[in-house]
Amino acid sequence: MELSTSSSSSSLSLHLHPIRNSISSTKFTTPKAASLLFSGVSKHLCSIELYHHHTTFSTHVLRPKRQYNRPISIRACSEAGAVGSDPPFPDKVVDLKDAFWRFLRPHTIRGTALGSAALVSRALIENSNLIKWSLLLKAFSGLFALICGNGYIVGINQIYDISIDKVNKPYLPIAAGDLSVQSAWFLVIFFAAAGLSIVGLNFGPFIFSLYSLGLFLGTIYSVPPLRMKRFPVAAFLIIATVRGFLLNFGVYYATRAALGLAFEWSSPVVFITTFVTFFALVIAITKDLPDVEGDRRYQISTFATKLGVRNIAFLGSGILLMNYVVTILAAIYMPQAFRRWLLIPAHTLFASSLIYQVQILEKANYTKEAISGFYRFIWNLFYAEYALFPFI
Repeated sequence: MELSTSSSSSSLSLHLHPIRNSISSTKFTTPKAASLLFSGVSKHLCSIELYHHHTTFSTHVLRPKRQYNRPISIRACSEAGAVGSDPPFPDKVVDLKDAFWRFLRPHTIRGTALGSAALVSRALIENSNLIKWSLLLKAFSGLFALICGNGYIVGINQIYDISIDKVNKPYLPIAAGDLSVQSAWFLVIFFAAAGLSIVGLNFGPFIFSLYSLGLFLGTIYSVPPLRMKRFPVAAFLIIATVRGFLLNFGVYYATRAALGLAFEWSSPVVFITTFVTFFALVIAITKDLPDVEGDRRYQISTFATKLGVRNIAFLGSGILLMNYVVTILAAIYMPQAFRRWLLIPAHTLFASSLIYQVQILEKANYTKEAISGFYRFIWNLFYAEYALFPFI
């Protein structure tokens, strides 16, 4: 067997007729084809001891030229032979789990779970004598239905926002190519069917109608021809209605019904429903701050694209600060309804931390990283409000 190479030649001459004939009879016009060619030749070269110095493997396909200044090791050959092999099954499972979790948008799931848990806890605290262990399964089924509704709304949005997400949120699974559109459709159909079935079978026609309304609003927010997210006022009203009023009122109503009680507003529930509705407005207008580039490219009109990132950051912060001031005043003037020793210090701390974060954002000159951090902080304040709510 004879192997000859030439650094001045543009081809690799192998006196190994089967290989030479297979190479010469095939035209490689794509990078994938070139990779297959190199992989195939590497397998044959691994069967011999090959040392060559300053030798160039060059064809019209492989550019730029590669120089090999050391022996080709057994490990390198085995890696070349493994090109194109499928990853192990456990790795596929981990990747699928990661894509599914990103598809659910974890920060929204946490908000939904915390909100529902807080409302249920409040209803039970107000009626502790009616607590029954038999209601636990119903509570978990309700939570699962809410997570399904949340998954449907964020999922349908990703399906219709693939091009925009490739610019604004390239880490999302569909935009990143980690989840196919067909799989995404399967998931959102499952979420909608499962959520509607659970609510219809367990919580009565009124809660079923509220749940259906939430899914409908989530659909028209993202899906053409309505696609209400194109219109800033309609977009933030939908978000405020679904995450603010429907979630809080619906969960509290369903919990009291499960306890055998007629619906009745209490001061804390009026507070949290109003507070979170306004907070949802803040989320609705600040969520577009990191997405200005993609929204402008695809002509999605938002308050951030119209008024500018800095103005919207100040507007959202102003609304939230007003929320905190009103809460402190309510605690001062309604001592019979709220625990002032908890409500006033907590919301003073929340307001101070918000002002501090706005200052950080200003000093960072509203870079995309700083804006994303500010938006995450807004969500942390949202979680904190629900965590505090059962004890106020």
